[in-house]
Formats: sequence, C-alpha cells, structure tokens
Amino acid sequence: MLQQILKELAPTETTLVAVSKTKPVERIQQMYEEGQRIFGENRVQELVEKEAVLPKDIEWHQIGHLQTNKVKYIAPFVSLIHAVDSLKLLKEINKQALKNERVIDCLLQFHIAEESSKFGFDEAEVKEILNSSAFKNLSNIRIVGVMGMATFTSDEEQVKLEFRHLKEIFDGLRKSFFSTQDSFKEISMGMSGDYQLAIAEGSTMVRIGSLLFGSR
Repeated sequence: MLQQILKELAPTETTLVAVSKTKPVERIQQMYEEGQRIFGENRVQELVEKEAVLPKDIEWHQIGHLQTNKVKYIAPFVSLIHAVDSLKLLKEINKQALKNERVIDCLLQFHIAEESSKFGFDEAEVKEILNSSAFKNLSNIRIVGVMGMATFTSDEEQVKLEFRHLKEIFDGLRKSFFSTQDSFKEISMGMSGDYQLAIAEGSTMVRIGSLLFGSR
C-alpha cells in the first residue's frame, strides 16, 4: 500500500506523513525498510519511546494536540509540530528549542471544520499573534505553514470547501506575513479518507494512518 500511495503522490510532490500512532515499532521499522522516512505520532510518551529505538534518520512529526508541559520531551529531536494552536504553546516550543540549541518548525492549526471538538485558531487570532511583539521575539521557532482537519462527513463538497478555505488562509498569510520566507510552504491537510480531495485543493502534506497500517 505504501508504494501505491507514494506513486499517487509523486506527480503532486505531496509529502506523506505515515501516521504510526498505536502501531508497534516492528511495523514502523518495516515501513522504514520500504523507504518511508516521515512518521507522525500524536502521543508524546509514545513518540519519545519510539524515537529512542528506531533509526535516527526518521523525521518525527508531532501531529496531535500538544500540551505545553510535554514540549520539553520532544524538543531535542522533533522535525515538525503540526498542531500549534496558541501563543502560549509557541512560547513554550521556543523556550525548549532554545535550551536544545535548535530552531523547531511549526504549523499553525486552523479550525476549519464544523465540529466544535476540533482544536485550532481562527484567522483574526493568528493575525493578532503574528503582529505582536511577543511573537517577533520568538527566534527559535519557524512557522512553515498551516494545518487543518475537515469535518468528518461523507459530504465531499463540504470537505472540499473546508480544504479550500485553509488554502485561502495560507495564501493570505503568505502574502501578508511570510512573502520573503521560502520556508513558509506547507499546507498539512488530508487523511486516509479524504487525502485525494485535499491534494486537489492544494495540500502539500497528507497524514495517512489506517490506509497504510490498517485500522486499529
């Protein structure tokens, strides 16, 4: 399945994040041997345990909601934090990145779905943060794009509209705040059930778990 998905993504140059949460180390190692190097986890403890025993050239992405008190555990090695949803969290990531003499890449998570249970900023909040002196002093983080999750629904038109909205947010931020930064280029949207719709709407990074590993 991995090769099939990679083949599908190749023409679009979309990055595949293999979502390995709850999956045993052996399965991840197997996928690594097939050539996959980017894996996403949503529980910090599980991520730390896996990072300790798996190959060191794996790029680990923290994709789930992240509590500030857990940042210190992943700061030494995490490649990208997808779900940044508060200034408080940005400040903590910056603090821990500084301690580890690193600059940590982050995505701003936007609430694009109808479900209230999903986390994320709205546009006004982000503009306020990006204009603030507090944000401008954070020199150990780098905002490289945006992330969002569509509503869990069989209505493809609604999902497309939500993904399109995130792409519009990304375009607006790039124009207003990141026009000189080539690193601001990622739109993390699309999962096993809707990644093809996401790619059609401009996704640069899809987070796929059950299609690759089978359902839990």
